[in-house]
Amino acid sequence: MDGWVSLEVSPLLAYDTNRTIAAAKELHSRAARRNLFIKIPGTKEGLPAIEEAIFAGVPVNVTLLFSREHYLAAAEAFLRGIERRIEAGLNPAVGSVASVFVSRWDGAIMGKVPDGLRNRLGIAIAARTYKAARGLLSSPRWHRVYSSGAWPQRLLWASTGTKDPLASDVLYVKALAAPFTVNTMPEGTLKALAKHSKLGDIMAADGGDCEEVLAQFADEGIDIDALAAQLQEQGAKSFVNSWNELMGVIASKGAALAKAG
Repeated sequence: MDGWVSLEVSPLLAYDTNRTIAAAKELHSRAARRNLFIKIPGTKEGLPAIEEAIFAGVPVNVTLLFSREHYLAAAEAFLRGIERRIEAGLNPAVGSVASVFVSRWDGAIMGKVPDGLRNRLGIAIAARTYKAARGLLSSPRWHRVYSSGAWPQRLLWASTGTKDPLASDVLYVKALAAPFTVNTMPEGTLKALAKHSKLGDIMAADGGDCEEVLAQFADEGIDIDALAAQLQEQGAKSFVNSWNELMGVIASKGAALAKAG
């Protein structure tokens, strides 16, 4: 990602705004690296922490975004932090990306919709979000901060590995190719992409037919807003489980080394 890496605050702090802010500042200070994003979830509790971290000059990777509404809330938090820096006479060039998870949408409804809609929900959500992002990047409000030296917050496509064995191994790479975005691909998807000589058309800035596609999912009884909230909650819990597993492995290895020594 242009030389940038991400370091996540403990997911155990996901519902504690003040501790998340403190952890983000501490990690940024201890790392002392200009190419480091601190990952903060774009949850209700995380949004104030994102604004405060940006205001403090901490680059942020806003994670666990699943919908246009999630993205717009994260972009607003970022923008408020930048505007506050400008008002305070501080350098507004603070990096940020907004990570929108894609393939989990399709995994969540697998087998619940007709085959004609198979693996189309995540891409439609991404297209709707991209349209919103392009509109925001063209707004007078964003132009004002740009003219003051701010950097744009880019969309980052996350969860772009193909889960469906019947689908293309580069499904979410080809469909999500677009300016002003980053695609973080798992290793298997990256290797698969190396076998393809062409990606095809870039995403339409106006969202293409995303609203028509999403209307078809609504007709099938898929509640997009409810599912977005569910996916974000599940994502937060998954992060906690992964963190606890990692801490358990570290503790076990530490104990083994201490015993061996």
